[in-house]
Amino acid sequence: MSETETYYEFGTAADRWDRAQMFFEAKEYLTAARILGGLVEEVPEQVAPRLLLARSYYHSARLGKAEEELRRILELDPVETYAHLMMGRTLERQGRSADAAPHLRMAEVLTGDFGPGGDRS
Repeated sequence: MSETETYYEFGTAADRWDRAQMFFEAKEYLTAARILGGLVEEVPEQVAPRLLLARSYYHSARLGKAEEELRRILELDPVETYAHLMMGRTLERQGRSADAAPHLRMAEVLTGDFGPGGDRS
């Protein structure tokens, strides 16, 4: 184990996934991101670890990194509703409301939530 690695970055992928979720739930977002970064490298095609990594970045105010992960997720799964919502929120938090609007709208459409008075049936 090198000086920069810690015990929680070792074990099976399932162990590390569980550990990352535990740290995320404990609001230890930087630690969760550190664990998830390794998982994402191992399984770059899986959306769930990337989504939790993006959430970890968002909650630790690493908005540029959150945006990067969310863009990768949306490349893998263009109809991932929560990724669109998070992208919208991340862009809003960066003061980029115009960029956020299409993602927030897509999240609404994908969930069927058209806002107040917006029943489109």
